[in-house]
Amino acid sequence: MKTSDTERPRPGAAILRTALRRNIGAMIAGTVLMGLYQAAETAFPIALGLIVEHTMQDRSLGSLGVSIGSLAVIITTVSLSWRFGMRVLQKANTTEAHRWRVQVAACGLQPVARDVDLKSGEILTVATEDADQTADIIEVVPLLISSLVAIVVAAVALSLADLRLGLLVMVGTVAILSVLAVMSRRIGASTQEQQARVARAGAKVADLIIGLRPLHGFGGNHAAFGAYREVSTDAKRQAITVARVNGTYAGTALALNAALATAVSLTAGWLAFEGRITIGELVMAVGLAQFIMEPLKMFSEMPKYVMMARASAERMALVLNAPPVTTPGPERPEPGGTLEVDGVHHGTLKGVKFTVAAGEFVAIAAYQPRAAADLAAVLAVNAAPQTYGGVVRVGGREIGDLSIEAVRAHLLVNPYDGEIFAGTLRTNIDPSGSGREIADAVEASMLTDVVALHREGLDHVVRDRGANLSGGQRQRLSLARALAADTDVLVLHDPTTAVDAVTEQLVARNVAKLRRGRTTLVLTSSPALLDAADRVLVLDGGVITAEDTHRNLLAGDEAYCLAVAR
Repeated sequence: MKTSDTERPRPGAAILRTALRRNIGAMIAGTVLMGLYQAAETAFPIALGLIVEHTMQDRSLGSLGVSIGSLAVIITTVSLSWRFGMRVLQKANTTEAHRWRVQVAACGLQPVARDVDLKSGEILTVATEDADQTADIIEVVPLLISSLVAIVVAAVALSLADLRLGLLVMVGTVAILSVLAVMSRRIGASTQEQQARVARAGAKVADLIIGLRPLHGFGGNHAAFGAYREVSTDAKRQAITVARVNGTYAGTALALNAALATAVSLTAGWLAFEGRITIGELVMAVGLAQFIMEPLKMFSEMPKYVMMARASAERMALVLNAPPVTTPGPERPEPGGTLEVDGVHHGTLKGVKFTVAAGEFVAIAAYQPRAAADLAAVLAVNAAPQTYGGVVRVGGREIGDLSIEAVRAHLLVNPYDGEIFAGTLRTNIDPSGSGREIADAVEASMLTDVVALHREGLDHVVRDRGANLSGGQRQRLSLARALAADTDVLVLHDPTTAVDAVTEQLVARNVAKLRRGRTTLVLTSSPALLDAADRVLVLDGGVITAEDTHRNLLAGDEAYCLAVAR
């Protein structure tokens, strides 16, 4: 596997262009309907002015009836165009946000990790808030255009009454947008920073939840809570800054819009007083001055939402366009199931070398827990082959030359903290629904008591992260899933740390029996699992220092006895 340097992160603008291009049809329909809505809204004060101008002069029931009918048509148009226009835009917005969420989630689920400097909690924020705010561009553009339609219609209508009124609206609108465009840049930058800090706080609390029990065990919870408090406070300060900037923006927009409406009303009153416009035109001008506040407000808010969408799209680009850590090779392992680690240097590992023959059950007793974690990371391809020295071979092939699909099908590394998903016991053990080995896996992992506890059996509902299960039950459920996969090579990392000694003995015996004839490597300090293994390798100081059966090592190696005896 080689590092890929052909892909580079695209700017957020490219993501926004993609969103706009995919929804061009919905946006055109929404723009037409929302433009019709704004035009009808603008027509209402114009119609009132015409009614005053003509109906009051004629004083006939026919003119009154026509006026009432015209107002009814305008009101109906306003109601229906808004209803269906927003329905079209919001459906497109929701659908587009879902598409981006799926894409971000797919990046996290790909077998080859991406080179992105974000934690899972931060990626979750990108997949939710940032996806939603990016998709908002689909509503922003039609609303921006429709607001412009209202302003143009109002300016034209006022220009027909008096050119100075129309020019006042156009010049005032340009001035307002110029001021707010400068302010919107600050909002975009502040929002991007806020989202990053909130994501970091979310990642920190996720880490706390996962590690709370061991933190309590050695008294590190207070320090961890203090670290979270610091990150959370930092996010809060940035949120206050963003709220302050947004408040300043909204207040400035409202003040400028009100000033423009006031200027139009006073100018129209002065022109009417001078006799240069009629009473009907005055009524229209005052009505438009009041009405124009709403489209002006909407129009002036759009730059802010554009900058927020741009900031969110930039964060999504970090995930979507990050290059893979490695480029998998094309080969597949040879049948047999041998596993060979040849001189691996990684983290605390300093030239680890051993071979597990096909069908053998081998245990590794790591005196330093970090060394076991580093070895598990290498075997699980969580550490890319080019990032460490030495070679790992699976089925006689170097792991760097294998396709990631072949590695995953041939070699399974089950971590000590395997994820438990919302669903049922059955779907957690057999996510693909193949039905293979479920009964044997449940029995071997001693999950039978959990199944027997519930009337639904294997269909008992499991909450996200196994919140309704104990630590030991979650661990056995994860072990059952690994055993049910029935891969050629299975690596288990501390599979029984949360179960009692009696259950541990039974699990060790059952796993050895179920995996007979299949290659199995267990990283553990459990005496029961060490005793069940064909042979035990001692990993100390980053290298293999001893090799024998568990009982022989107990009898002849004092350091081993102190490390594993309970």
